[in-house]
Amino acid sequence: MRKLTLTAAAATLGLALAAPAFAQDGPPPSRDDRTFTGPRVGVILGYDKLQPGRGPNSDITSDRKASGLTYGGDFGYDVAVNRFVIGAEGEVTGSTGDVSNRPASAAALGYGAVKQGRDLYAGARIGYVVAPSTLIYAKGGYTNARLDLTANDGTTTTGRHYNLDGYRVGAGVEQKIGRTTYAKLEYRYSNYGNARLEYANGTNTNNFSVDTDRHQVVAGVGVRF
Repeated sequence: MRKLTLTAAAATLGLALAAPAFAQDGPPPSRDDRTFTGPRVGVILGYDKLQPGRGPNSDITSDRKASGLTYGGDFGYDVAVNRFVIGAEGEVTGSTGDVSNRPASAAALGYGAVKQGRDLYAGARIGYVVAPSTLIYAKGGYTNARLDLTANDGTTTTGRHYNLDGYRVGAGVEQKIGRTTYAKLEYRYSNYGNARLEYANGTNTNNFSVDTDRHQVVAGVGVRF
């Protein structure tokens, strides 16, 4: 996990250092053509993998994973300052990933037999306009994920789930494709360090420590207002 995080950080830094070399002459984006400025909303779809972390206290092997498709929507607000763009953003997504090991199995991702549920994200991003219609950016923030418990026969046990708290970092590129529309491609890494089990009656346990990694590669399209 540490090695992957350092690699992602190095790649992001490399993009930032290379940005001035790709910048084109001309005025910065203006609010009139809505390039990388103002409120936005979009949809995302991509690959999603949840797996045990590689911390020193993790006794679950990292090859145990729940992978599938992530899908949902995102929204945000950006402000352009010369060629730099800063903004706040949020996401609400779901996932098809699950793991069907027996709940008693310690190899079942550390949580038993579960299906990935909804994921909430709130954070910020900073980017650089490397061409009139192209933005590269880095992002980071808070994420809360839900894992829905399943029974031995693979059916969902309604109202019982884990809530996981952690952080997310990532990097991506956004391309303007119309006066107000855009497309983007993004990699994100999340780590969850706290979890709690919530019961059907709404009560939950105290937080306990976990080490769970999440890797996602997503594409998205959206519109600015």
